[in-house]
Amino acid sequence: MSGGPVVFASPADLVADGVIGTALGPSSWLSIDQERIQAFADATGDQQWIHTDPARAEGGPFGATIAHGYLTLSLLPTLTDELLRVDGSSAAINYGADKLRFVQPVVVGSRVRAVGSITSADAGSSGVKLSYRVTVEIDGSERPALVVDTITLFVPAG
Repeated sequence: MSGGPVVFASPADLVADGVIGTALGPSSWLSIDQERIQAFADATGDQQWIHTDPARAEGGPFGATIAHGYLTLSLLPTLTDELLRVDGSSAAINYGADKLRFVQPVVVGSRVRAVGSITSADAGSSGVKLSYRVTVEIDGSERPALVVDTITLFVPAG
């Protein structure tokens, strides 16, 4: 279970000495069921059978349906919400991502969670761009589902 997010009092605190390397997480486990996979398939139009046809997927390469890689990636806001909180922000804006790797598929019925660490923080006129490496782990697996360097812009309140 998660110990709660690392909390910063303001975006300015993200650029303080000692922040780089701060460990984040883990988040709580999140179950990946067929309903979630199908909802993502319906929303994106990606109806490939390895995601949406449990009977056919049973005889496929993974023995069951798998989550879309981009579904796993799209869960980052939910998962990282438990990793980090920056008070005194009027907004936290997805700024981008670097070095995304889908390491292993997430088989239906699996549970995933996120862990991370802060890699950089840069103050600018709009706020602080925080980069952190996020690893989405699969319960019971030594290999993660994905690893990504994600960037969030924290805009100060006021």
